[in-house]
Amino acid sequence: MSSPSTITVASFNIRKAIGTDRRRDPQRILDVLNEVGADIVALQEADKRFGGRGSALPHELIDTHGLYRPVPFGVKNRRMLDGMPGSEQLDRFLKLDTRNIGWHGNALLVRPHVQLMDCSALELPTLEPRGAVLAEFLVHDQPVRVIGMHLDLSGLWRRRQMRAIMDRIAERQQPMPTVLMGDTNEWRSSGGCLHELGDQYRLAPTGPSFHARRPVAALDKIIVGRELRIDAAGVHHSEAARRASDHLPVWARLSL
Repeated sequence: MSSPSTITVASFNIRKAIGTDRRRDPQRILDVLNEVGADIVALQEADKRFGGRGSALPHELIDTHGLYRPVPFGVKNRRMLDGMPGSEQLDRFLKLDTRNIGWHGNALLVRPHVQLMDCSALELPTLEPRGAVLAEFLVHDQPVRVIGMHLDLSGLWRRRQMRAIMDRIAERQQPMPTVLMGDTNEWRSSGGCLHELGDQYRLAPTGPSFHARRPVAALDKIIVGRELRIDAAGVHHSEAARRASDHLPVWARLSL
């Protein structure tokens, strides 16, 4: 838990709650988040890819767990069936849960003391479905902006996506301390899509988080604006985390 002068953030690619043992187990995702204890969490691959495209973490399970609440972006993941006559009746007949918690798999979870001021889902330029999410919060009466993202496998498209995210931040009327986090699919610690950040941001020194069984790549990154001080950062290593997904969670404790 953070103190009144700090905030702890975390990012976790949960791979639709399918662990390294190939079992889908959303409960252990929440158990790992409980171990990390962050105030704000960015999730990637938080919605299922097929069927109803519903949340990989059932809403009832999140509510029962009581640790976090999802930021409501008010958007629905697009499906091939959408717009076809009878698609809603087919969903009910097949008992498909279409209630997502994110946008193209990106979701933000917050603890009860974190107050949401504004949020939006961001479209990103890409050849495949990609997006990002943006939310502005009050934490300990201090404003902070958080962007959750999952960037493309292609370096060219990653740069375009990061540039689009930077443009959307620049369009915001109110300047405030900003944190970007997620699975960047960028192996390097400089250059590539990170070049688009300029000199106003720096990487939290979290470390390698992929693959969970033997981490060698720092694909999951926490990028912090110059207004915030990085007090500590790392990768959450636990037996539960190594089983829960093929990525390990990364975290950073920041001074507001």
